[in-house]
Amino acid sequence: MDLSVLAHVDVILGFAILILTIFYRFEFPPVLGFLVTGILIGPYGLGILNGGHDLVDLNSELGMIFLLFTIGVDLSLGDLWKMKKDVMMGGTLHLVFTTILIFIACSALGFGHATSIFIGCILLSHSSTAVVLKVLQDRNEVFTPHGKTSLAVLIFQDLTIVPMILMTPMLAGNSVSFDGALSSIFLKGSLIILVFILSAKVVVPWIFYHVGRTGSKQLFMVSVIFICLSAAVFTYSIGLSLALGAFLAGTVISGSSYNHQAMGNILPIKDMFMSFFFVSVGMLLDINYLIDNLPVLILGTIVILILKSIAGVVTTFLLGYPLRTTILTGIALSQIGELSFVLSSLGLEYYLLTAETYQAILAVSILTMGVTPFLIAASYKPADFIVKKASETIFGMKLVRGLSGYIEEEKDVEPEIKDHVIIVGFGFSGKTISKAAKAAGIPYVILETNPEIIKQEKGKGEKIKYGDATLETVLEYAGIKYARIIVVGISDAEATRKIVERAKELNPSICVIAKVRDLQEMKKLNALGADEIIPEQYETSVEIFVRMLEKYLVPQEDIEKLVNNIRANGYRMMRKLSVENTVTNSGFNIKEGLRDIDIQVLKVGNGSIFEGKTLADLEIRKKYGVTVLSIQRGSETVYTPCGDFFLKAKDACVLLGKAENLINVRKLFEGVHR
Repeated sequence: MDLSVLAHVDVILGFAILILTIFYRFEFPPVLGFLVTGILIGPYGLGILNGGHDLVDLNSELGMIFLLFTIGVDLSLGDLWKMKKDVMMGGTLHLVFTTILIFIACSALGFGHATSIFIGCILLSHSSTAVVLKVLQDRNEVFTPHGKTSLAVLIFQDLTIVPMILMTPMLAGNSVSFDGALSSIFLKGSLIILVFILSAKVVVPWIFYHVGRTGSKQLFMVSVIFICLSAAVFTYSIGLSLALGAFLAGTVISGSSYNHQAMGNILPIKDMFMSFFFVSVGMLLDINYLIDNLPVLILGTIVILILKSIAGVVTTFLLGYPLRTTILTGIALSQIGELSFVLSSLGLEYYLLTAETYQAILAVSILTMGVTPFLIAASYKPADFIVKKASETIFGMKLVRGLSGYIEEEKDVEPEIKDHVIIVGFGFSGKTISKAAKAAGIPYVILETNPEIIKQEKGKGEKIKYGDATLETVLEYAGIKYARIIVVGISDAEATRKIVERAKELNPSICVIAKVRDLQEMKKLNALGADEIIPEQYETSVEIFVRMLEKYLVPQEDIEKLVNNIRANGYRMMRKLSVENTVTNSGFNIKEGLRDIDIQVLKVGNGSIFEGKTLADLEIRKKYGVTVLSIQRGSETVYTPCGDFFLKAKDACVLLGKAENLINVRKLFEGVHR
């Protein structure tokens, strides 16, 4: 085994831990920490990694693949179709405006027309998918209006990679034959659309259904990775990017009921590989060149950020979005993207760029990526200020409204469900709880990992979703932050602990009710913050115990005290409980207090001396030593009847008294004609 490969990975991880720990203390974005790590250990920094970057390059590619895959999982094919205007029109407008502005700037600096077009249209028109989406994901803003618009433009930019590669030799004056190239691209494009539609309808649901039936989390994760990588390889094989295939694979999975389970499985892997991507970008920067030309490079960075922000603002405004969204989108798309690293090498090959220009563009690209997290974080207050000032003028009101009519500024989106119950597991307990919640009108969401149960219950209209509740993404999908209660009714003790821990981390105020099989688990769950813990093996005993006390007519208050004491003490009292020591604070003793008391139900017979008389007239308690607890007349029940209540034939009276007194009074209830 080549230990240099492991050594490279170990060095990257070690320096990343050190630098990110320092950055965390100063609240710097993690993306910047990984870029600095690459700069520090790369060939132009300390020179720790001078060669053998194949593994780093592979991991950076995987980082991009998994990033686009997770974005796709959150975006269904239906959502993507709704974005077609923003993708096509927004992407085209952003490309045109960026090309025009950069072309003017490059021409002013003395570059030739071909080079100016190459730099403006092919290199600098791209924004960084990795940086922008990573920052927006960390801020939970991918699906805000400015997040969606940014995503649409970034998707378009990924789609243009093939045409731009074909354009590069043309700009250099070389002839390119399109006879067959365009028809080939069209056929391949049609093929990819057909394949992904069939996958969404048939292949992916079939795979996940049968994998899910095994109940293996590892097998499910392997299946997710297989689908993601297969799609990436497929698109790459027909001339498109790996990341685009992964994105389309994500959108296919998003249309199934397994989307959030897939997301939960892939997120840790994505974060790992994304770190290598940013490290590999940082390793490309020549520190000596940066230091020697720092003023010029800083000026170039500022100019690029301004020009691309203007292009993004104008594009978003023409799409009809409000002023605040246009500003946020423009700033989010202001950096140079990672595709420029690939395309700039083509510029060198066809002599459209000199070596110095190449290094300058590389340095400016990395600098724009590095400042992007800070720009996005700092853009909200200025955007709000500009909107406020602009709305105070007549021109500003028109600007805020946009060209396609008034669109309200962004507001916090209300969750689809809140103040609800999350039921984990749909066994006997889950079914009972869902029925009770439905009867009481309480909103609820069920999480289950058995595909067959999900298929059956969905057919019945049940609110059940596929997902492993130990995954943070699945809990967020179930609305954990807005839920009031989560009930964990599964038998897996380890999974129950993980669910309780994650639920409390995501929503500290949520009430967690968990079922356990063993008393030993109670202490562990209690330490993790579970509010109510129900030991399965003893709850049946408690219920039997309660029924027994009720038969002995122990006051309900005393029963509740006993049960609460049992539960509060971890059911330890259950083992020691006996009739002799069952004395509550009120001094009531079962054995001594209710030894001869009984309850009977007697009917008033036809011709009985009680028929047609009131309870006050009969003085049943005084004369016969018996108390009337309730009376059933047909479908109506009268509890604790008053003295003026008239008895009628066939009234069923619930009587309390000594056994001998009940025997005596029974003769009087019966009719004279037997």
